[in-house]
Parts: sequence; C-alpha cells; structure tokens
Amino acid sequence: MRFIVVLLFLSLFAKAQIDSALSVPLVSIHVGGQLPFADLASRFGPNLNIGLSFSYKTKKNWLYGMESNYMFSRNVKEDVLKQLKNSEGYVVDNEGYPADVRVTERGWGLHAYVGKILHLASANPNSGLMLDLGAGYFQSRINIYDAQQKIAAVKGNLRYGYDRLSLGFSCTQFIGYMFLSDNKMLNFYGGIECYESFTKNIRKVNYDTGMPDNTRRLDIVSGIRLGWILPLYKRKPNEFYYN
Repeated sequence: MRFIVVLLFLSLFAKAQIDSALSVPLVSIHVGGQLPFADLASRFGPNLNIGLSFSYKTKKNWLYGMESNYMFSRNVKEDVLKQLKNSEGYVVDNEGYPADVRVTERGWGLHAYVGKILHLASANPNSGLMLDLGAGYFQSRINIYDAQQKIAAVKGNLRYGYDRLSLGFSCTQFIGYMFLSDNKMLNFYGGIECYESFTKNIRKVNYDTGMPDNTRRLDIVSGIRLGWILPLYKRKPNEFYYN
C-alpha cells in the first residue's frame, strides 16, 4: 500500500491534466520483481521481469488489453545437474576440467485482461485506483548455458532433458494506481500483481532422474510492477486545469 500512496502523491504535483475522461489506446513497458509460491517456490527463488502491454481505455475508464511478460533469475533451487557433478561438486567438461555452466530461470507469460480505473483520490478523471483480472498462458523452465560448449550431456537438444519446461493455463490479478497527464512523458502505473498458473512438465523424461514427471503443478508468483505508459492520443485536448 505504501507503494501505491507514493504514486498517488506524485500525481498530485503534475502541472497539467486532462479535464475529462478519454477513450485512448495505451502502450506500456513495465519492470518488476516477484516472489514464487506453491510448487514454483521449490524450484526457483525471487525473479525480475520485464514486459509490454497494449490496452484500450474507454471514456468510462474500463481497460481491455493484452500483456506479455518475460521473467529471469539466477535463483534456481532444483539441482538438475547433480548427476553430472564430481565428488567436489563441479560439472566437468569433455576434457575432465571444471566446466563453465550456468543454470538460470526463464519464464514467459501472455495474458488478456479486463480492468477498471476507479476515480477516487485523483482530481484527474483518467487517473485512479487500477484493478484488473486476466487469463492466458504461462511457462517456466530451467535454462542451462554451457559457455564453452564442452559438455556432451547438455549439448544441443540434450539440455531439454534437464530444463523442466512446465506450461499451462494462467490467471492474473493486479491492484495499483494509474496516472495519465497531458504531459505524454508523465504517464505511469504501479502496484501489486499475482499470477496463478496450472502447469505440467511437457518433457517425456527428465534425464537426471530417468523418470517422467506427470505431476500437476500450481505455480504462483506475486510482486511489484512499475510501468511507463505512452497514450496514443488522436489529438491534443483543448481544455486543461491546473493544480
């Protein structure tokens, strides 16, 4: 809530604002950080994410849009290369030397959403408390990067046997604050988001265990998002008021 209050405070100092609610397409880029919960927490730690969205805001402050998110992290808890390590805990390459292998998290989501801007504390009719709900697709995997390409066990398509690629239907929720001003550079939103994804490992077998994984997973992430918005106004509004 403190994060939302800060955004509200910033909006009160905008010099010029639109004096009526507008219908306008919105393009935005966002960044954020998330924590994993449920089944995902056993595989990964905190992550960062970036993304793009396109939405349409109506005169009644309804939002209809699509968004895409890319998640990444070095916080991988599941040791999928355990069987490839020597007694000292290193993965060795084809020549018997410690390999430069990097294990990271990768995730991606695509969602359609509908939302509402509640004109409460802001004097600007296009700004206020932002709520939205979405549905779509989410996937996560363990990314294995062999820097020197000297590990036969993870070369080429073989690395897919270790990546735990899981995907499925996903729901999203967001609560925050959106501010749109006449100054096209001062348009932003921020708040708290949550994803609940019902996923399944799509690999036929995990090479490190030699077994398939048919477990149904509940993968949840929740965190903070901050976005910059570019409103695609058809023409500049003629009437303004000033704080």
